[in-house]
Amino acid sequence: MKSFFISFFTLLLAFSVTQPAMAQQRTLEETLEILSADAAKKYLSPISSALGSDLNGGWFHRAPEATKIGFDLEIGFVVMGSFFPTEAQHFLTEGTFVFSDQEARFLLNQAGVNPGSVQGQQLLGILTDPNNPSAVQISGATIIGSSTDSIIVKMLTGQLGGQAVKLPVAGFGDLADVNVLPLAAPQFSIGTFWGTQATFRWLPSVELSADLGKFSYFGFGLQHNPGIWFGDPLPIDLAVGFYTQNLEIGTLFTTKTTAFGINASKRLGWGALNLTPYAGFLIENSDMQVAYDYVIRDSNGLPISTQNITFELEAENKSRFTIGLSLKLLLFNLNADYNFGKYNSFTAGLNFII
Repeated sequence: MKSFFISFFTLLLAFSVTQPAMAQQRTLEETLEILSADAAKKYLSPISSALGSDLNGGWFHRAPEATKIGFDLEIGFVVMGSFFPTEAQHFLTEGTFVFSDQEARFLLNQAGVNPGSVQGQQLLGILTDPNNPSAVQISGATIIGSSTDSIIVKMLTGQLGGQAVKLPVAGFGDLADVNVLPLAAPQFSIGTFWGTQATFRWLPSVELSADLGKFSYFGFGLQHNPGIWFGDPLPIDLAVGFYTQNLEIGTLFTTKTTAFGINASKRLGWGALNLTPYAGFLIENSDMQVAYDYVIRDSNGLPISTQNITFELEAENKSRFTIGLSLKLLLFNLNADYNFGKYNSFTAGLNFII
């Protein structure tokens, strides 16, 4: 049951985080242990944006009815998928980096400096000093980039300026070279009270591992049809909505999203068989909090220093326009839509209507 819920909702992402480390494959947390904050931000940025885009999608497929009191219950699930822009596969940035003993010695040897000399020992101490990180240029694959595009850290200043070291990090596991991040979640809606409908998403808390902690997810939204306040019915159904969610993947990620906007729909057909085209516009926001330990190692690979790294990633999507179609057949409703934003996405839902 634990594996089902993890893979069902977070699919490739959570599976990659929680699968056991193998001889040739690290977990995502172990991969991040090699990266300082500047590199890790760029490395994870596409996942943060795509995850936020997914979570903020699929909330509506029609406006609630403009009735004072009614009973309308839908139980089902929604699937979402956000497309990665081509430029999200590679990054180039300037920042700071603390080298491991092995990496520092490699740089010194490249520059023709004996690590055992007085000068070499001084430079070795500077490069590996966690309190005095070096100015560097960092480039390479993001988490969804090519598995052969290794991250390169190049010194920018000093005697070692221009020297570079390759990190054993590229596109991560099954996320490397992917074009879309798919997600899925159960969803149910209930209404209507004075033209207002409530929608919920929830999964039970599941223990991931002793180190990571628990996976948890909860979200809810409200839609209100302002037509309830007008004497004559409007030619189309309108709704204003607000949606918020919180997702935690152990101690590694916490993602919070909010969105608000307006949607319009028009039912064509009868009660048991009808088509409903719909469209909407959302202002949205998604923030991912990341926390992990950055481990500096000696020439034998043993940890000599550990820094707790925490930072926040803000998703690139700030708004979206949605267009879709909903089909009701007896007690079932099927809908699909496409969302236009910085990260384009699609959503589809299947609901049982009571």
